[in-house]
Amino acid sequence: MVNRVPSGIYGLDELIEGGFPEKRNVLVSGACGTGKSIFCVQYLYKGAVEYGEPGLFVTFDESPYKIREDVMRFGWDLKTLEKSGDFRMVDASVTRVGMVSEEETSITPGIFDFDQIGLEIMKVIRESGAKRVAIDSLPAMALHLKDSAEIRRSMFRLALLLSKANVTAVLTSEIPEQSLSAGQPMNFSKYGVEEYIVDGVLLLNYLGVGSQSTRTLYIRKMRSTAHSPDIHPMEITKDGIVVKKVEEY
Repeated sequence: MVNRVPSGIYGLDELIEGGFPEKRNVLVSGACGTGKSIFCVQYLYKGAVEYGEPGLFVTFDESPYKIREDVMRFGWDLKTLEKSGDFRMVDASVTRVGMVSEEETSITPGIFDFDQIGLEIMKVIRESGAKRVAIDSLPAMALHLKDSAEIRRSMFRLALLLSKANVTAVLTSEIPEQSLSAGQPMNFSKYGVEEYIVDGVLLLNYLGVGSQSTRTLYIRKMRSTAHSPDIHPMEITKDGIVVKKVEEY
């Protein structure tokens, strides 16, 4: 019997047998504006508030204060959770610019070694007692890796460390905008290796044409899980991300 971790994403769990397999790594890929960061925060926030599981968010792309401000539109008060110890933010954006962070927890500025950053993240996981982790994003974390072999080795090592840390992790990757039409080639990650070292892959897509726009979620794989093969409509509402059944759209 595989233990399940509820995703906190409305409508998703019923498509994956009740939630993510516990202590596994799930990749969430998409182009800009598809909802990857919102997905991460929703997964952690709902985990802390509704399921009593402390969360850790490692941000390489956006500053923590902007994230806190942005998600307040959904009513997600991260500061209160941080004070109670149920949510912790790690500012890793400073590693890219060499600045000193004002956050309580940050990755040491100027560290560009992927493995060293991974070890610092593991240290914070142990200190915080986190059960859920989100890393946004892998391409930003791997900015200074030089070739595909180094990228694959480093990401495999990170996935292994996260598994050994007994957390259920969501990792994001960036891809270009693409068509999901049948017969068209599909990208699932920035480097083309991330999808092979994780246990699940979710693809977010956003197609805007004129005044019309459509968001979708596609479950490419989820190990130890029977999952929907369909491309599902997805909306970002005032309450967060909602995944719908195909027949509801």
